[in-house]
Amino acid sequence: MKLSERLKSDASWADYRDKIQARATLDRPTYNRLKTQVHFRLVEQLDIASITELPKEALAGSIRSSLEQITTAHNLPLNQKERTDLIADLMDEILGLGPIEGLVQDETVQDILVNGHDQVFVERRGILEKTDVQFRDDDHLMQVIDRIVSAVGRRVDESSPMVDARLPDGSRVNVIIPPLALVGPVVSIRKFGRNPVTIDQLLDSLALTDEMNAFLEAAVRSKLNILISGGTGAGKTTLLNILSGYIPLAERIVTIEDSAELRLNQPHVVGLESRPPNIEGRGEVTLTDLVKNSLRMRPDRIIVGEARGAEVMDMLQAMNTGHPGSMSTIHANTPKDALSRMEVMAGMGTALFSERALRGLIASAIHLIVQLARLPDGSRRVMSISEVHGMADESVAVVPLVSFVQEGVDDRGRVLGRFKGTRSEPLFGDHIRSHGLTLPEGLFSRSVQVG
Repeated sequence: MKLSERLKSDASWADYRDKIQARATLDRPTYNRLKTQVHFRLVEQLDIASITELPKEALAGSIRSSLEQITTAHNLPLNQKERTDLIADLMDEILGLGPIEGLVQDETVQDILVNGHDQVFVERRGILEKTDVQFRDDDHLMQVIDRIVSAVGRRVDESSPMVDARLPDGSRVNVIIPPLALVGPVVSIRKFGRNPVTIDQLLDSLALTDEMNAFLEAAVRSKLNILISGGTGAGKTTLLNILSGYIPLAERIVTIEDSAELRLNQPHVVGLESRPPNIEGRGEVTLTDLVKNSLRMRPDRIIVGEARGAEVMDMLQAMNTGHPGSMSTIHANTPKDALSRMEVMAGMGTALFSERALRGLIASAIHLIVQLARLPDGSRRVMSISEVHGMADESVAVVPLVSFVQEGVDDRGRVLGRFKGTRSEPLFGDHIRSHGLTLPEGLFSRSVQVG
């Protein structure tokens, strides 16, 4: 018997009635099969192409009405909770991301990690925890993945088993599927809250101090080139969004990203996004291509979402040739590591430079390095703000202005420490004042306790 015939079979409905009546609650396999049956009947009964254009409230009413008719017609003894769950799940299947739609809407969830169809983890307040959310099978999970990646013009299949995408709210999505992933399709979602993190929230949580914020705002307004460094999940993109908010409204900003994540509120922002090759291996547009093209777009500022390859060379040259005030992020554990990574990535390009010439280019292009970290208690913090003081012998001189010094943990596991200034007068103090901006006396002279 074909699947469609089996789903339509009245005998199968009778089997479900018997199973439901024999149990206090529905078990997961029975519930999933019942949901498939009801979904099939729903598709038969409703014109999906037209109802999906309705407002969500009207769509819910249509689904609820049809569901009532379906369950009544087949005498399915569902209680109110089971009926409500079916309505919610079917709406998620039709309009959302299936089983994980509730997690996407949950404001307390920061990351959603799907390891195959039967394991879903979330991160809340920096701590990972396993959920009871599951997909029916890998095919069900792949349907949701295809819905995500096709919405941004990407694809994922055996010939292209890895892809970066984003959700409509800007949340970052990475997908890797078999044969590369051994546990089945793997989805990693880094969520963007509906309400972006503000500088006030960072200050309240002591991710940085008022003095540090005042200095960074002055640095952005005076067009110093800033590199934001940190590990995965340290908050680099969040801080980049906040610092970008200090750019004057009259300036033209060009953003360059692999997957668009930046959300700038200025009126003159041009967003560029790279493009992977098509199924024939053609049509790829790299970050390097976009950086080169951006130089012809009369930008006042160039913001590269993340420096990760040969585009670093073009970005450095742009910073050195009339595009000051540019910013980017980079994966690195310390400021010196960040510069070392930039040196390696700049060497990936076609231009040939000696090591000393390359370091000299980096030393003259980058002015400030802001180092971030996610601490063991799940908090995110600015670990240091450092100035680049040019070349010292054969290496780039990096001098910290202020650093966070960890001093222990309390009985709840929260990190204790203090922000400690190392220099009272920044090297770029005169540059900042030349732009009509002022810095407080003894800017980083006081120590701020955390915890």
